Amino acid sequence: MTVLAIAVALFFAMNIGASGAAAAMGTTFGSGAIKKKRIALVLCSVGVVLGASFGGQEVAETIGSGVIPSSIINLKVVLIILFSATMSLFIANMLGIPLSTSEVTVGAVIGVGIASQILFVEKLFFLLLVWILVPISAFLIALLSAKGIKLLENHSTAIHQPNWQKRFTFILIGAGFLEAVAAGMNNVGNAVGPLIGAGVLSMNTGTVVGGIFVALGVLLFGGKVLETNGKRITRFSLIEGCSITSIGAGLVIAASILGIPVPLTQITTSAIMGVGAGKSGQILFKKRIIKRMLMVWAVSPVFSLVFSYGLVKLFLESDMYSLVAIGSMFLATVGSLYLIKTVREEKAMINEQGSGI
Repeated sequence: MTVLAIAVALFFAMNIGASGAAAAMGTTFGSGAIKKKRIALVLCSVGVVLGASFGGQEVAETIGSGVIPSSIINLKVVLIILFSATMSLFIANMLGIPLSTSEVTVGAVIGVGIASQILFVEKLFFLLLVWILVPISAFLIALLSAKGIKLLENHSTAIHQPNWQKRFTFILIGAGFLEAVAAGMNNVGNAVGPLIGAGVLSMNTGTVVGGIFVALGVLLFGGKVLETNGKRITRFSLIEGCSITSIGAGLVIAASILGIPVPLTQITTSAIMGVGAGKSGQILFKKRIIKRMLMVWAVSPVFSLVFSYGLVKLFLESDMYSLVAIGSMFLATVGSLYLIKTVREEKAMINEQGSGI
């Protein structure tokens, strides 16, 4: 069971790399500072390992014992938490949607806490508040930054000269690498925190090994999310990319030092959306990719929570009645979402046919 728990954790770490960590270099790639996808992924993986090894301890401690007591975390609970979070993240990766690993992991931990009737409610509400405020802050800062950049571009032609563009390129690459370091600091705890809380791995071993497997996920599976964050949301210049990446890196590193797991991908994507809104107003929010992201962000923490709660009731308490009830509610929710999606697709098809006529 110990080997299985470690294997699931490392597989989860690879999915973290493919999702949240890979998105950290999306701005650098999307703006053209790094033109080759493979180079961007390699730099990102190096930054992730450094961040996880030297700054991932605080968040790992929060995941391991900050939301529920470490006394109830054993190997079975670790497997339930990691399996629930991994399935949520794996589905999102297959869809090519950057997803917050912090949300799915904490959602799975909360599910265990609710099922066990032991939960640090104050800590939970604090995390929820941070999850709401930090992406909003990233959006607003980026929006103001885009307005300032627009004014600067209108009143100065010097920034468009080759010398300045070259400087912005180096700044953006450095900022992108720093954001990858931030990803390692904040995300590795999601994978190894439960193992550390259960005493399966030491803090140093867990963060280093976890960081290596997050980096492997970036290299092997991160290309799709890199494309999504870099080019499918909105186009931006080098100076705009510097703004986006600096905002994301600064907010995430500050949260990591305080031991707060934050939605890195949401922060980065919110900053990208802020720049897009500053350039094109409401047009950005009509794009299908944004709507799809928001839906997955809303559903995934609930999905992992329900999944972990059900597994606790089934395997640890053998409570079939609660399992059937929560399973029915879950299926009804998924069915409703699928029905809504189908109706929207049919309406879109009808509108397209009407436009063609």
